[in-house]
Amino acid sequence: MDTVNLTHNFLIAMPGMVDPNFNGTLTYICDHSEQGALGVVVNRPIDLDLSTLFEQIGLSLPEPLHDKIVYFGGPVQTERGFVLHTPQTFSSTLTVNDAVSLTTSKDILEAVSQGTGPEKFMVSLGYAGWAAGQLEEEIKQNAWLSVAANPQVIFDLAPEERLPAAMKLLGIDFASLSDEAGHA
Repeated sequence: MDTVNLTHNFLIAMPGMVDPNFNGTLTYICDHSEQGALGVVVNRPIDLDLSTLFEQIGLSLPEPLHDKIVYFGGPVQTERGFVLHTPQTFSSTLTVNDAVSLTTSKDILEAVSQGTGPEKFMVSLGYAGWAAGQLEEEIKQNAWLSVAANPQVIFDLAPEERLPAAMKLLGIDFASLSDEAGHA
């Protein structure tokens, strides 16, 4: 497992996940290397809509986006915005692949405000981070399942549909998972 790169994969929290930050979550991995991993939880909306967020930072928001929700992206830097989006480059953009980018700079929100932002995007507060080897160890301990990500799950489905959709990518029904680890 030392050479596994989970960039552009979903992590599905197993039913036995004890960390309340991740219980029942689907996390998109934006970067994974020997130094660690960075991801964004994509299925945990918070009680904040985009309109209120934009008002708080002094930006207007096009009317069709007013009801778009903001997500809990993870327990690290929860005061900071992380935007998963279809490809477009801003001052602090990490290009994950040709379908998904992650931006942390305010210029993406300014572009959204002006109607020139990415076609599809998801705003979260905070991110999920793992130190070197930590994620690999958690996977060995059966805390996570991983599957190649499909951007449509993030951008085209309602939050409550995302985890079951990721499970379908694996060919598994989430209800059939046990919180007990099995070893042959």
